[in-house]
Amino acid sequence: MTEPSKFDFCPWLFWDHASEEERRAQESHLAGLRARAGLDTAGKAFVSPLAAVHTERLRMGDFCYIAAHAYVTDDITMGDDCTINPYAVVRGDVVLGTAVRIGAHTSLLGFNHGTAPDRPVFRQPITSKGIRVGDDVWIGSNVVVLDGVTIGDHAVIGAGSVVTKDVPAWAMVAGNPARPIRDRRGARPAAGEDLERRLTAFADRAREQAEDVLARCWTGERYVDRPGAEPTVRAWCDAVEIADLLLGGPPPAPAREEVIAFLRDRQDPATGLVPEIGAPGSPEAADAGRDQAGSGRDQAGGARDQAGGGRPELEGVAAYHVLSVGYALDLLGTRFRHPIRAVSDLAPKDLISTLDGLDWARQAWTAGSWVDAFGTGLYRNLAGFDLGGENLETLYGWLLTRCRQAHGMWGEPDGDAGWLQVVNGFYRLTRGTFAQFGLPLPYPERAVDTVLAQARDPRYFGPDTGNACNVLDVIHPLWLTGRQTRHRRAEGEAWARENLARALGGWHDGAGLSFALTRGSGAARTPGLQGTEMWLAIIWLLADYLGISDTLGYRPRGVHRPEPAIHHPA
Repeated sequence: MTEPSKFDFCPWLFWDHASEEERRAQESHLAGLRARAGLDTAGKAFVSPLAAVHTERLRMGDFCYIAAHAYVTDDITMGDDCTINPYAVVRGDVVLGTAVRIGAHTSLLGFNHGTAPDRPVFRQPITSKGIRVGDDVWIGSNVVVLDGVTIGDHAVIGAGSVVTKDVPAWAMVAGNPARPIRDRRGARPAAGEDLERRLTAFADRAREQAEDVLARCWTGERYVDRPGAEPTVRAWCDAVEIADLLLGGPPPAPAREEVIAFLRDRQDPATGLVPEIGAPGSPEAADAGRDQAGSGRDQAGGARDQAGGGRPELEGVAAYHVLSVGYALDLLGTRFRHPIRAVSDLAPKDLISTLDGLDWARQAWTAGSWVDAFGTGLYRNLAGFDLGGENLETLYGWLLTRCRQAHGMWGEPDGDAGWLQVVNGFYRLTRGTFAQFGLPLPYPERAVDTVLAQARDPRYFGPDTGNACNVLDVIHPLWLTGRQTRHRRAEGEAWARENLARALGGWHDGAGLSFALTRGSGAARTPGLQGTEMWLAIIWLLADYLGISDTLGYRPRGVHRPEPAIHHPA
């Protein structure tokens, strides 16, 4: 075994202090690396024999070194005067400019694993976008740089940082995730960097107070949206989502098993729907019915059929519970006990008839919400019960042939409300279909034009207007279309920046966020679980559209999750 020398851990001393014998030994070692590791040197280079070098190609400029116990693999390019210090890891497709310093125990990981749910991680394919580092960059010790990152010239990365996104030239960054601290030339951070600091402060404040926000709405038996409100199923789901976002687990009370039992036991096995607390078909109504000699069974049966149609209803809060309860159960590590029969029992021809019968001209939001619930029920049935696949092609065939090419949406604007119904309906429809199944939108540029027209309407967006629904119904479409096109991106980002700054000021200590951020009284302006859950997701979407969501330290995994829940077979 090779005995360590001072040059293994202090390679910069080698060229001035190595003996002839040590120089010959090093040249012999480099020759071996040229043969087996694709080494190509352009001048003086030192590689410690104690370093694990298993590259396909390694190009080292003049006065470069790799110190002891570094781990270097794949395809690495080092410009002149680059250093990889002890115990550093440099893997994947990594290109270093000139004069790049990589501190001890730092990792540059220019590759990644897939995360598809159909196989274990160790069987996932390896992907690589690569890492690019500019000239005159200092990367401190114990830093992690992830795949796909570009670090600009003259940047400094503080010790212990986790770099998840690009670093501008001259920036000094630190933290997990890494955030700009200042400009190396002495300039103050830009306005966007100030917004990042506000995001970090907001998320820290929300996490610190999350348990208080949840406890405020827990009666000891039920969750309510806000103190004094009636208990609802959605309040339980909002509590689960908030806890997952801010606490990384289930709500502190009640026990996880009790939350699961409450949500799963509410599902009507005949329809698969989840009625509201006390509504026909609910456990409370069934209990009352048993006390009245079975009358509750008749009520529950009546709720299962559409008037005159014989098909299960898919509207109102029970339809939204397909979303909220289903995703809450996901976060709790389980799923619905029964399929969504209100979806699987609908024959393709009846699905087309139902879609045609929705009021797209005057009630595009209601129509879009029906499609959202149906699409989500279809996902639940396919993923959990292998049911309803024949309706998948029917649904997307209808949507693709009915989308208006002129404005990229379904429905038409109203003379009184403008684009409100259409854009809000577009959000609901695309959330449950194109976003949830990972499919591209048919006319993304036209959709952007329409959404930005709605975003400029002063009736819904201004100093004294605005609520969670209207902001969500703009930013989610902008975010979703932004995955396909950069059409009018600067306008969208300006709108997102303005609304993000406003939303960050809406937190109420110990209570969370209200549905409406405007001043005044009333339920919509009282902080509650619904407002808090929605705004936490909206703030993430706004920040992600601006490329700064990593600073929040949370990522929606429920109703507003950014990743597709399931991929269309095509």
